[in-house]
Amino acid sequence: MNISVKAEEVARPPWFLFTAVSVCIAIFLLWLIYFHAIGVQPGWLSVMPVVNCIFNSISAVCLVLGYRAIKRKNWRVHKRFMLTAASSSAAFLVTYVAYHYMHGDTIFNRSSAIRPFYLGILASHIILSIVSLPLILATLYMALSKSFAQHKRIARVTLPIWLYVSVTGVVVFLLLRFFG
Repeated sequence: MNISVKAEEVARPPWFLFTAVSVCIAIFLLWLIYFHAIGVQPGWLSVMPVVNCIFNSISAVCLVLGYRAIKRKNWRVHKRFMLTAASSSAAFLVTYVAYHYMHGDTIFNRSSAIRPFYLGILASHIILSIVSLPLILATLYMALSKSFAQHKRIARVTLPIWLYVSVTGVVVFLLLRFFG
């Protein structure tokens, strides 16, 4: 019996679980932002969007540097950057939930000429963030299970989506900050 084939079979990602988690998070955030009653807002809440932007920026930079490292066949550095990107994205999600728990929805200036551009970027960011979560989880799962052939295959799809979500998170923040 070929042990490497057995390892490949065991390393199948639990797609249903990863997708279910992503959908549950999306539904929870929808409720949190649009239907949750907002209470008293602490003074430090105003720095949370900046913190979220920093986490998105760290993720984007680490994704690019991790990609560069793997192209140079530096697996150890690649692993560190990708785990840092995942940790930063996870920290973003936690701080994003905390912010919207206390703040609710953020409305972009309705009279702004760039509002349609903002809404387009925001819509693509939200949709792809929902799509990216199961992909990220599956990519990490396959790497940590040492199923590198599958990891490489799915990472080719995951990386551009994850990078887009991280970068557009920063763009959304900047548009809100300067034009919203």
